[in-house]
Amino acid sequence: MSLLPVGLLSLVEDSLAWDGLTVQVRSEPRLRRTVHRLVEVSALEKGERAAWARFLVRGAAQSLGIFPASIEALYRARARGEVLATWTAPAFNLRVLPFEGARAVFRAARRLDAGMFIFEIARVELDWTGQSLAEYATAVLAAAIAEGYRGAVFLQGDHFQASANRPRWKEKTTLEALIREAVLAGFFNMDLDASTLVDLRHPQVQDQQFDNAVLTASLVAFARSLQPEGVSFSLGGEIGEVGGHVTTEEELHAFMHLFRRALHALSGDAAGLSKVSIHTGSAHGGIVLADGSFAPVNIDFEAIQRLGQVARQVYGMGGVVQHGASTLPLDLFPAFVRYGTLEVHLATAFMNTFFEHLPEDHLRAVQAWLDARYRNERRADQSDAQFYAAVRMHALAPFKETFLRLPEEIHEAVMQDWEEQFVVLMERLGCAGTRSLVSQWVDPRAVPFYLEDYWMQSTPSEDMSDLAG
Repeated sequence: MSLLPVGLLSLVEDSLAWDGLTVQVRSEPRLRRTVHRLVEVSALEKGERAAWARFLVRGAAQSLGIFPASIEALYRARARGEVLATWTAPAFNLRVLPFEGARAVFRAARRLDAGMFIFEIARVELDWTGQSLAEYATAVLAAAIAEGYRGAVFLQGDHFQASANRPRWKEKTTLEALIREAVLAGFFNMDLDASTLVDLRHPQVQDQQFDNAVLTASLVAFARSLQPEGVSFSLGGEIGEVGGHVTTEEELHAFMHLFRRALHALSGDAAGLSKVSIHTGSAHGGIVLADGSFAPVNIDFEAIQRLGQVARQVYGMGGVVQHGASTLPLDLFPAFVRYGTLEVHLATAFMNTFFEHLPEDHLRAVQAWLDARYRNERRADQSDAQFYAAVRMHALAPFKETFLRLPEEIHEAVMQDWEEQFVVLMERLGCAGTRSLVSQWVDPRAVPFYLEDYWMQSTPSEDMSDLAG
């Protein structure tokens, strides 16, 4: 193990100490005020200083009783009917300023006494945002420290997705490496998405779902082989790629039959899926109209209710997952709870809020960069609003440092707006007052972690544009 870099502890005003074995918090108030400096090192530097910053944050979080955790036990209890289905878990993808975004989530949770919320990042978003899983986890755990949070923190790998355009063996190897990195960083919840391999050219549904089910089973078996002692991961599969046709009950049965058979062959009686994602009529990022507003979307709530019941009663899963929800009208969100949705994934609206606060000169610079690099992707009928909405996620990595160094008053204004967004979403999804429920069913615990785990973490190096949804 390398020596702690000189000056790193002084960034947090010596609020932390390292005795060669454990990270100790010497002054929580000073740490809460300065931990953002370790987040900056994690985000902007490379090599040992970044690794140590991430290691110190996780050690400090653990010493304060803040633990990465799995939501699996709670989802299984809901499947058994031991927990009332009066809530839908929101999963927040914080693509930009994840430290500030997570602080806003924790503030909203404190206002509502909520414990039911998940922080997630998708495979393709790692590329868009220029960060590793460990960097994202560091931002979230540091935000929990800054806001004085205690207990379980649910980190989730969203859309660990296979590309249908690459060799199958290569994708399997790549996804296994991603899963391993996720586990080392504290992501004990993962959505393993091979729905891109569904082949609708086959007349039989089982044949359509075969490759999806088999690869998903292989990834589940691999992930469960990495579970720390006493931890059971929450793992999800996906039947139909978001943006396609509404998932049918026949597809759910075909997928689960093939999945179970393949998993049993691979790992005997290993636990299977905790949840399953279906398509219900939404689209990632919403459908942007020429004026920048979003087109109305008809969500098939009856499909959610029907398939959710099958998932729970027949297959012992917590239920079904709704993707692409953040740009939907707010008055739709209580319906997710009424129709028994287990989890909804929310991303684009928070990125949009950030861009609304971006100073005009910075916004023009972003747009000029997008014009220069993505003009060939612009359709002739696209307005400026539609074009920039379709491609601006690609500017997050190149402008990462610029966004991190925006004036504090801009960060504060964004956080305030985000906090209000999170409060409204949590309220409408029935998450107010769920902190005690999470405490009852989730047993957060210390899991061994090592500096070398953070040294090895890296951002994706392959172009993953074909995974974008």
